Amino acid sequence: MSGTPNMQQLRVSGLRKSYDEREVVAGIDIEVRGGECYGLLGPNGAGKTTTLKLCLGLSEPDSGEITMLGLPVPARAREARARVGIVPQVDNLDPDFTVRENLLVYGRYFGLSRAEIDARIPDLLEFAGLAARAESRIQALSGGMKRRLTLARALVNDPDLIFLDEPTTGLDPQARHLIWSRLRQLLNQGKTIFLTTHFMDEAERLCHRLAIMDHGRIIAEGAPRALIERHIEPQVVEVYGEGAERWAAEFGARAAERCERTGETLFCC
Repeated sequence: MSGTPNMQQLRVSGLRKSYDEREVVAGIDIEVRGGECYGLLGPNGAGKTTTLKLCLGLSEPDSGEITMLGLPVPARAREARARVGIVPQVDNLDPDFTVRENLLVYGRYFGLSRAEIDARIPDLLEFAGLAARAESRIQALSGGMKRRLTLARALVNDPDLIFLDEPTTGLDPQARHLIWSRLRQLLNQGKTIFLTTHFMDEAERLCHRLAIMDHGRIIAEGAPRALIERHIEPQVVEVYGEGAERWAAEFGARAAERCERTGETLFCC
């Protein structure tokens, strides 16, 4: 059963988590509604993956409240996770099994019968574009194929809510677009998605709403287009190369109101 539109699927309030006296998640609030894609956008180290682990009950929060699919987490996290699909940041497919066997074994973890899983596998393979690779070993798959299989595996229990941790990191542009296409299919089916990403274009393409996270805090939240209009200038010029700094010193002040340097690139707006 997919999440009912606008019905709350995940609620996080005042969530905090520290490691070695460093606060990784610093009092954040999140609400994910049924049928939407909610994104957590931020650089590496912002606290995105830790937030997902806390929401799933895989890590104990220092303080705050989490309710997932109407159940308190971590108190009833195991029960809630039975209705959740998870795509981790790093693929953890079993290399000793074939594509089909990976789906079969994972389905058994949810208590599904062999007959139930066998009935679902053809649709999952079709969804992943792997119908012709059912008997292939994992080592024979490309990175994009592995990622699509990991996504299909997360659907074996027909979850209400799907967590994706940086689903396209490390993929080439074609593979990224294929994953985006599959995620849009899930949204069209009424599924609810909570994803983390550090790609702004990915967040803009997929998310109905997103939160920008940095140093454990949410610094902005809203629809992607609204955030762009509110916080980003309509035009940005990138200047890069050996002469970028010299150009900025000579012409930057006249060409733009503001210039910021990231690595070897100047962003002028």
